[in-house]
Amino acid sequence: MSYSRASLLFICLSLGWPSLAQAAVIRGPATAVDGDTLAMTGARVRLFGIDAPEKSQTCTRAGEAWACGQEATAVLARLIDGKEVSCRQVTIDRYGRMVAKCTVGNRDLAEMIVRAGMAIALPQFSDAYTAPETVAKAMKAGIWSSEFQTPADYRAAHPREFAPPKPRAPVAAERPARSQVYYRNCREAWVAGAAPIYRGQPGYRPEMDGDNDGIACEPYRGRRR
Repeated sequence: MSYSRASLLFICLSLGWPSLAQAAVIRGPATAVDGDTLAMTGARVRLFGIDAPEKSQTCTRAGEAWACGQEATAVLARLIDGKEVSCRQVTIDRYGRMVAKCTVGNRDLAEMIVRAGMAIALPQFSDAYTAPETVAKAMKAGIWSSEFQTPADYRAAHPREFAPPKPRAPVAAERPARSQVYYRNCREAWVAGAAPIYRGQPGYRPEMDGDNDGIACEPYRGRRR
C-alpha cells in the first residue's frame, strides 16, 4: 500500500505525531560545542555538509602548533552570539546528533565557517560548499594557511576519544520514574523542544519508540533506515 504526502501528514496528525514541518525544524539560541556542532533546545546539532577541526585538534602553522580546533569553535561562537539559529534536519549521525542545515538570519552557518577557512567541504554529501572552500584555499584563510590532518583522519587516529556511544540494552517493562519528565505523546515532546528523545534521557518511553532503535519521536524526514 502506498500513501501520498497529504495522506501521511493526515495519519501523523491523527496519531498525535508532529507534522513533517514541525519535526524537521528547530529554532532558538545556540552555543558552539566545536567548529561544526551546536547545542540548542536540549539537543546537539551537527552542521550538514562540512567538517571542522575537532576541538582538541592542533594544526601546524609557520612551524608551530596552532590550536585550530579551538579557533574553529571560537569562530562559530562569534557567528551565533546572541542570535536566533534555525536548523532544518537532514538526518541523524552515528553519535545520535541531528545533522542539519542551519542559518542565522538568511545566512548559511556552514558556508560562513567554510569561507572563514575553518572547515572543509564534504562533497560526498553536498556540493554547496565546494566553491566557498575554493575561495578560502585561494586566500589561505584559516586552516589553509597551515598543515593539518583532515578532521576524519584525526578522529580515526584517536578512536577512543571519538567512539560513538554504545546503545543501552533494552530493559523489560521499563517505566519512567516519578521524577522523570513525562510526555503523553510525541507531539508534546516536540512542542517542548525535547524530541527526538534517546533511550536513557528524561521523557523517553518505549511506547514512543516505534521501531525500537533507542530513539523516540524521530521525525519522519531523515529517519534512519
